[in-house]
Amino acid sequence: MTPPIDPVDLTAKLVRCASVTPAEGGALVTLQTLLEGAGFDCTRVDRGEVSNLFARWGDKGHARSFGFNGHTDVVPVGDVAAWTVDPFGAEIKDGYLYGRGATDMKSGVAAFAAAAVDYVTNTPPDGAIILTITGDEEGVAVDGTVALLEWMDAQGEAMSACLVGEPTCPNEMGEMMKIGRRGSMTAYFTVKGVQGHAAYPHRALNPVPVLARLVDRLASHVLDEGTDHFDASTLAVTTIDTGNAANNVIPAECRATVNIRFNDDHSSDSLIAWLRGEADKIARESGATVEMTTQVSGESFVTPPGELSAMVAKSVEAETGVVPEMSTSGGTSDARFVKNHCPVVEFGLVGKTMHQVDERVMVEQVHQLKGIYTRILQDYFA
Repeated sequence: MTPPIDPVDLTAKLVRCASVTPAEGGALVTLQTLLEGAGFDCTRVDRGEVSNLFARWGDKGHARSFGFNGHTDVVPVGDVAAWTVDPFGAEIKDGYLYGRGATDMKSGVAAFAAAAVDYVTNTPPDGAIILTITGDEEGVAVDGTVALLEWMDAQGEAMSACLVGEPTCPNEMGEMMKIGRRGSMTAYFTVKGVQGHAAYPHRALNPVPVLARLVDRLASHVLDEGTDHFDASTLAVTTIDTGNAANNVIPAECRATVNIRFNDDHSSDSLIAWLRGEADKIARESGATVEMTTQVSGESFVTPPGELSAMVAKSVEAETGVVPEMSTSGGTSDARFVKNHCPVVEFGLVGKTMHQVDERVMVEQVHQLKGIYTRILQDYFA
């Protein structure tokens, strides 16, 4: 019998690939070599500067096509001198594997790839297993999973269900899975007044108090009280700036940024309309000009608890002894794109050190994760 793939060894190989977005760094080549050796059909779906990998074992278009989505790109290491280890050295000490991407999310990709290779090698299923791995999740995320899904649609490739392997557990292995995500959008405001001398404010139109009233109005507004699967939506004022270095000059304009994380009580369109309305009210009251632009990262979504989430929860409990909470908390992930393609849930490791100096993952938990993913495949194809 072929020896099993060690997910920790594979994680280490991937961590040694310096794949800071959008660099591929050898990570997808490493995965493709492994998967092709196990009989997966692999296609590079690169777009622009971004590298992506599609891999399928089994027949194209099979009614039972289980998918996995993940990424091998990582955020920059920051101050290398602050690390106690080589950020791309994949050093193992005291039961932890260290390195940028060890948690987010090369270990998740390695655990599923290892589980999938072992599964098709030892018990070939009646169905297909698909991996969609991108190098553009930590960046602007327009040429990664989006490109893979567009390519799949054009080629007649499809997943009947998908698991995203992002870190989902806040503190303990197995405690949380994601069945949805809040939407995310950012609004940028510029208030334009009339510049003047601070000693003669009547000759100017100061945009600063106008902007202050606007952001206070927005921040004090209760968007909602939460919904069945989501906590209350939130609005955070993240920047306020005049660019004015002089203390005796009333600036001509000032700017602010707000970020909204919203539940399924809202859409980005409804929130943009509300924001525009509030900005227009302030403009009318003050006589200043209020300009607004927006950037939408994703809409809220939920995969209601059902067969897919129950299967994942069962596998997590069997491997860890913990019943995972089905949550929609946290930031965005590429599940926001996959949800338009098929039912999707997320489960991965503990994410406490992701994006931090000395990012690390517990070796034992990487093995556990492979075990969980193996159980999911076994249940899905039973």
